Amino acid sequence: MTGIAVAKISELRAARAASPPAAAFVAPALMVLCAINVLPFLWSIGVSFFHFRADHLTTPPRFLGFGNYLDLITDPDIWEHFVNTGTMIGFSVSIQLVVGALLAFLFHRRFPGRRLVMMLVLAPMLLSTVAVGTFFSLFYDPTFGIVSAVVRPFTGAAYAPLGTPFSAMMSLVAADAWMWSPFVMLLLLAGLDGVPPYLLEAAEIDRASYWRRFWTVIFPAIRSVLLLALLFRTIESFNMFDLIYTITNGGPGTSTESVSTEIYDTAFVLFESGRASALGNLSVFVVIVLTRIYFRAIQLRKEAA
Repeated sequence: MTGIAVAKISELRAARAASPPAAAFVAPALMVLCAINVLPFLWSIGVSFFHFRADHLTTPPRFLGFGNYLDLITDPDIWEHFVNTGTMIGFSVSIQLVVGALLAFLFHRRFPGRRLVMMLVLAPMLLSTVAVGTFFSLFYDPTFGIVSAVVRPFTGAAYAPLGTPFSAMMSLVAADAWMWSPFVMLLLLAGLDGVPPYLLEAAEIDRASYWRRFWTVIFPAIRSVLLLALLFRTIESFNMFDLIYTITNGGPGTSTESVSTEIYDTAFVLFESGRASALGNLSVFVVIVLTRIYFRAIQLRKEAA
């Protein structure tokens, strides 16, 4: 048996040596990834140090150093956009985690028609963001919208959900949470499937209450998945643009303008490419910090275990 095993190992090594290296297959994908991600990012970093306008290509760019970054940091309007973005992230992601967790616990149990109901629940996540924004802008219309039709019998007047800064913000949060809560549900469903059944059986034998079982058995098993869902949805909500553009267009006033909408306006309305690149790089820095916080939390959890 030992001789046969040695012969098989020798054959595997010879076949591996004869096969082409894996780098030859990975290189094309890496080249495409570099062309569509790395090179534009490096170009934006370079442009951010210049005063450059895309509508004046014949005018040579003027070197500013860190002038664009200092101007953004000292601009109170930019901080207002960051506050608006943080507010939307806080409300939207919190609702998504709560609703997604409730849906995950609901669909984790088998019941008649479960697959059909799950398909309906997952439908919002499969729609185009622009389509969802268009639907909700019609829902929020004060004349013939569904929200106004529901509120009118109680107030006796038409209701405009996008008429005040707070209601407009909550309208965006509702649309974003409706669309992406199923994504959180899918992640948590995978986490619930990974809970060891013998631990749940042991907790039932010990007559532990449901909340006791949740906090001591279920929650520790899905905590990593919950943090992953928090990271994904925070990053995606930070880059929210489609819903804002189609539902409120940043209004009323600038109460719902985010960092993404400011980058768009700076780059494609004002054509200040250098300033827009600097703001985009600041957004990337914020995302990197959030990602770092997530991995630090995971590391602390492993060390505590």
